[in-house]
Amino acid sequence: MPRKIVIVGSGGRLGAALLREWRERGEEVVGFNRELLDLGDFSAIRERLDALEFDVLVNCAAQTNVDRCECEPEEAFRVNSGGVAALADVCTRKKARCIHISTDYVFDGTKEKPYTEDDEPRPISKYGESKLSGERCLQAVSDRHLIVRVSWVFGPDRASFVDQIIQRALTQDRVEAIADKISVPTYTLDAARLLWPLVEQPEVGGVMHLCNAGECSWQQYGQHALNCAAALGMPLCTQHVEPLKLAEMKNFVAARPRYTPLATKKFTGITGITPRPWTEAVEEYVRTIPVGGASA
Repeated sequence: MPRKIVIVGSGGRLGAALLREWRERGEEVVGFNRELLDLGDFSAIRERLDALEFDVLVNCAAQTNVDRCECEPEEAFRVNSGGVAALADVCTRKKARCIHISTDYVFDGTKEKPYTEDDEPRPISKYGESKLSGERCLQAVSDRHLIVRVSWVFGPDRASFVDQIIQRALTQDRVEAIADKISVPTYTLDAARLLWPLVEQPEVGGVMHLCNAGECSWQQYGQHALNCAAALGMPLCTQHVEPLKLAEMKNFVAARPRYTPLATKKFTGITGITPRPWTEAVEEYVRTIPVGGASA
């Protein structure tokens, strides 16, 4: 029997992928983009969701502009924390499970090996603080709800770093990216497949890290994307990504953690699935998806 699933934030990269991929599985999925449901409007959350019957709610919505969060922390906490608390309240009253998407930015980036779910979060930006606050709002309500942390999300439903780096290389003879900030890309189509086993196991709660395997800098990420594009014969003006230092990014308002790869050993232990390397996912994306995003 199909599950009744609600996806909040279905207009974003991950939410759109979940909506499409899970509908193709035959599940009964309802999506709310920001126009239909603003996470900062608590009364609208209760009004819209109280009228629905559902078994699982996946929250992909957030204020993700890191510098805007730093400049407007009240909005950041209202959306990323208060909105999550409102969703948790509705889900708890309906006895539905909430799966909340969070971020690697809850960590300070000072560790020298991938972060596990047992590592203590220490955010260094208002964005990270507001996302951690949202996690704690959910955890305070019930231990059957699930927090899924992802990083560097890319996919076909909205242009991302991969699209941007290739587009620049198609029109410019110099392309740059930060070489001393490390994390892991997460392909939305992989995430949709990998998340499904967690939907099927309602007893799994707490915190879970989910991303592709490996780690890279923004420069390495971009260079691999250009290598894939060049192999396909795209008319690039340059095939090289020049290095930048994080300290050189004077336009950044908020601090960024330097090293935040997420370990997925817990996910593999529960599901028996090992995520594929990020390099394979990027290669597939560049090969099969029109540059710029299919629905950007």
